[in-house]
Amino acid sequence: MSEKPAGAVIVISSHVVRGGVGNRAAVFALETLGFPVWAMPTVVLPWHPGHGPSTRMTFPEGEFDRAIDDLIGARWTGEVTAVLSGYFANAAQPRAVARLVSALRAKNPDLTYVCDPVMGDNGGLYIAEETAAAVRDHLIPLASVATPNRFELGWLSGVELSSNQQIMDAALSLGPARMLVTSAVPMMAGGTGNLLLSGRHALLAEHRLIDRPPNGLGDLLAALFLARILQGHGEEQALQLATASVYEILARTMKRGNDELTLTSDASSLSTPMALVQMRRLMHPAQRSSR
Repeated sequence: MSEKPAGAVIVISSHVVRGGVGNRAAVFALETLGFPVWAMPTVVLPWHPGHGPSTRMTFPEGEFDRAIDDLIGARWTGEVTAVLSGYFANAAQPRAVARLVSALRAKNPDLTYVCDPVMGDNGGLYIAEETAAAVRDHLIPLASVATPNRFELGWLSGVELSSNQQIMDAALSLGPARMLVTSAVPMMAGGTGNLLLSGRHALLAEHRLIDRPPNGLGDLLAALFLARILQGHGEEQALQLATASVYEILARTMKRGNDELTLTSDASSLSTPMALVQMRRLMHPAQRSSR
């Protein structure tokens, strides 16, 4: 593995004043691992709404579009090697980000785009269906990597997912070259897993399930997996390192009794995680179809 020079990453997601979710988690992780970050908020809140009433400060659609145009026309776009998107406040924002990704990719065909479709969980969608549909229709087709949770993948594919085989089939149906699915079906008792499907691998990274975790784990995983891929790690090692970092920070956060991820206290867990992760190779759907 040879480390590549660190190019800039544009991160587009929610911003909270207090906490470690959305851009706060992704930007900190990427910068800790040595990547310059251009951070653009889609909405600003005092804290995650799960903590209680939290005023949404939003941007008029026209102003968001113009800011995206500024990024497209910026003289520094040659610095950018990747884009990561997460939570969107309305359906116009995914369409604007699709323009950005397409314009940057026209200048740099090797641009990596990670789409973290932050739209819901087992309780259902927590963004407007129109916004979720815009992510599905405009951003998923552009993604180098998509990082949905199991519910989000099920919504995007229109299939209820109760097995890892169904998860892999649904991932293939959506098209991104790499699909990293969180909350996959665990094979170890009392565990949870992240399932990575690509043209070469079907990999499951598992660790112990920790109940009632703070928010932000998906934001953190997407950023860490992107960072490890950009550093030149292979898919298996990138998945193992990203999963170990998230699990280690989660475990330390819960031990302290915090209600937000303790990112600054545990920055070493981002760069050199020590947590053990069980790695498994699953049968790739292409292998099943060839039998």
